[in-house]
Amino acid sequence: MRHTVVLVILMCSCALGFLEHANAEEQKKAEEKHFSNETSISLVNTTGNTDTLSLAGKNEMKYKFSDKWAASWIIGVIYNEADDETETERYFTTLRGDYSITDRWYAYGLGSWLRDTYAGFDHRIGIGPGLGYRFLIGPTFFMHLEGGLNYSYEDYADSDVDSEEFAEGRIFAGFDWQFTDKTKFSQGVEYLQNLEDGNAWKLNSETALITSLTDILALKISYSVFYNHDPQPSDLSETDTIFATSVVVAF
Repeated sequence: MRHTVVLVILMCSCALGFLEHANAEEQKKAEEKHFSNETSISLVNTTGNTDTLSLAGKNEMKYKFSDKWAASWIIGVIYNEADDETETERYFTTLRGDYSITDRWYAYGLGSWLRDTYAGFDHRIGIGPGLGYRFLIGPTFFMHLEGGLNYSYEDYADSDVDSEEFAEGRIFAGFDWQFTDKTKFSQGVEYLQNLEDGNAWKLNSETALITSLTDILALKISYSVFYNHDPQPSDLSETDTIFATSVVVAF
């Protein structure tokens, strides 16, 4: 009887030790994950300078070099053609680096490129640094605010309008609400102000609801607004919107 009790105790100890080791390995793997990738395929409805229903694609890669340094690269496209004529054409990419100064303060460097001929841009480039502060850091609510300066260059689709280069102020606010383990609400708003022309400013916004279907698959519904107070040429619509239903694959 005594040997049986000892054997049961040893087996329980081994089982507990194995579970503890497995949990430690899973935690170690999670901590050591430096690279992540998120790809989305979307059915989008655009309004404003274009009014179409089309497909879109977007990919975002993130890499964490250390506890302090991180980088991300986003690339996306919306394109639609009917009867051999382009109806929607929007390409964009953003490259970003972040440095955590403290748990809440951080610095960033941002570079972006956009081509949207129907909104008037043959291409638009913005490059600049900035500072950010995390007001809420989870686990349920996340909120941060960024402010920075950009060098901006705009080349317009209308050949009669001269290209421009100027200094630009940037303010961004982001809010996330992780209200369940699988569902998240996010809101981001970006304000861009031409520092040489007070009438030339832009406001970009995205509202999204993301629900995880599996460990790597999610459904995202989003509504984006792009407002340009001074479009070139002036007869263009000031507001473009995109409503998207997306399937997201993340790993």
